Amino acid sequence: MSNPNKPLVIQGPLWNRRSFLKKSALSAMTAALGTQIVHAAHLPAGYVPLAFAIDDNPLKGKSEDLIIRNDKPWNVETPPYLLDEAVTTFPNVFVRNNGLIPVNMDASQWTLTFGGESVKAEKTYSLADFKKRFKPYTYQLVLECGGNGRAGFYPPASGNQWEEGAVYCAKWTGARLRDVLEDVGIKENAVYIGYYGKDKHLSGDPDKVPISRGVPISKAMQDETLIAWAMNGEDIPVAHGYPLRLVCGGWPASTSGKWLHKIVVRNQVHDGPKMMGDSYRVPKHPVAPGEKVPEEDMVIIESMPVKSIITHPKSGAMFDKSKKLNVRGHAWAGERSVAKMEVSADFGATWQTCNLKKPANHLAWQQWSAEVGFPLSGYYEIWARATDDQGVAQPMLVPGWNPKGYLNNACHRIAVKVS
Repeated sequence: MSNPNKPLVIQGPLWNRRSFLKKSALSAMTAALGTQIVHAAHLPAGYVPLAFAIDDNPLKGKSEDLIIRNDKPWNVETPPYLLDEAVTTFPNVFVRNNGLIPVNMDASQWTLTFGGESVKAEKTYSLADFKKRFKPYTYQLVLECGGNGRAGFYPPASGNQWEEGAVYCAKWTGARLRDVLEDVGIKENAVYIGYYGKDKHLSGDPDKVPISRGVPISKAMQDETLIAWAMNGEDIPVAHGYPLRLVCGGWPASTSGKWLHKIVVRNQVHDGPKMMGDSYRVPKHPVAPGEKVPEEDMVIIESMPVKSIITHPKSGAMFDKSKKLNVRGHAWAGERSVAKMEVSADFGATWQTCNLKKPANHLAWQQWSAEVGFPLSGYYEIWARATDDQGVAQPMLVPGWNPKGYLNNACHRIAVKVS
């Protein structure tokens, strides 16, 4: 379960405290493997052999082909070919964190408090309250990291070097945030909401908040914005926000706070950590690569741009020229829908229209497919291009540079060899 170019290092005990003492870890791992660990004496401090997925490891149960971009905090990418499902299942959901995942959470004692300048009175709910008092809704919603595609920018932007796989579409169940806010009672001056989770700052300082972002009140009141307790019909996995998380589909996934324990309703734009400076902001106007941009010239990212991925076949596929190649994937466009999907096998000189399905609901991605033929044997690239319902299409090349490498929606492409 590792990027072969980056060793997996667990911060903390070498083995789960609930199962083994640290001093007995080596013998326990040897017994579990049924064989000795050759060169065990050279194991770096804190390193866990790849054969193990310990209970405290959020990657337990994940696909072995996920790519570890960082392990403190956990940031793990999904290769596009693992995103072929219409509804993404847990093993293939990417992981993006800013802090340390909380441990020993008791759902029966979990509460979510609403406060801030623009509530009529502070109010607290238990998880049982949400399930009993509010009508549940289920939606398929796309969550995509604002930095998905960052690796494509030059000069390089700081941050996890995501390629195309920091995105997924799961089925979320919960209470509409709108219904809860109406129950809480909010003032007419409400402008924004902000969330706080139970994740810990990397420094370990309990007074520091790793991330606290939010959305305008109009997005908070949208039908599909949920306080969710289930993902794909089951309790939300710990790595993805158990037992409660905010889900704001179509916007950067950083607005969908995990391990949710407080929401503030603000009379101004929320100013929590990762809301200021160049965090999840892009220049208002095009800038030269590498240029420093003043904060007043930056704008908060809201709806994500039109985008698509090829999920089949896997890049590097080889096949017989006598057969047409079935190509398929997903497309999405933030708050908009995708109106047209095309593929090209001649570097964008000509484009073939694909079959495109309607979304399951607003803010879900759309499946597309096409059969592509090839006139000659040799090397080809298949490029995918989506166009949204306002006529905006994906660019063939990386779009305008920005300091943090956000919003790269250039055409996804795969390599194939025909023989």
